[in-house]
Amino acid sequence: MRPQRHLYDQIGVGYAGMRSPDPRWAAHIEHALGDAATVLNVGAGTGSYEPSDRRVVALEPSLEMISQRTVGASPVVRGVSGALPFRDGAFDATMAVLTAHHWPNIAAGIAEMRRVSARQVIVSWDVEAFAERFWFTRDYLRSVGPEEHRLADAASLAAQLEHAVVRPLPVPHDCADGFFAAYWRRPEAYLDPAVRASISGLALRDPRVLEPALARLERDVRTGEWKRRYVELLALDALDVGYRLIIGN
Repeated sequence: MRPQRHLYDQIGVGYAGMRSPDPRWAAHIEHALGDAATVLNVGAGTGSYEPSDRRVVALEPSLEMISQRTVGASPVVRGVSGALPFRDGAFDATMAVLTAHHWPNIAAGIAEMRRVSARQVIVSWDVEAFAERFWFTRDYLRSVGPEEHRLADAASLAAQLEHAVVRPLPVPHDCADGFFAAYWRRPEAYLDPAVRASISGLALRDPRVLEPALARLERDVRTGEWKRRYVELLALDALDVGYRLIIGN
């Protein structure tokens, strides 16, 4: 199946500059991969979280994202999650980091990960926890986001794996990766168009919803209301906002 023009060909320009892997998350992901010597990274993007001490193959549909992979990165194959171009059991493990919500058919993608590997490592989120704990979605946007975010709920993904284990992935206050809730203690970051452009949940949000939310946030940051309202967050080094590490064997 030859991939067509992908969503990230449109919104992925400059993505690598904003989405560096956070070493603390990387350590959790590498531990979850166990003793796997060969790894397929599904929906690999620009290559974040690909371990350097194993043989890794990346699979990515977007030419824009592929173009931003660094020299010396793992070899990349252009393809889609629902039709992996590899034989059964070709890898010891597959990984998929914050990508399943973009797959046209999540169930097919999970089935394909299970077909080509004995272990699956997925990073997604608990949708309800995210909605309740992340102040930006709860108090400003007042919604988690598009329906595909709900389809990638950690419990739903885990139910499609064998003997799945789900673990929380707290977000450090100085997280190096620029995913949606990475700036939970740095609210001014969400006012930066470059930051928002690298977060699909904001880059694809209806401007009629996003712009009033940003206006409220800008006012609250400027006046000090944000710090007064969320003062308890300022003392935290990390926060569980619902991101989850899902491991299937």
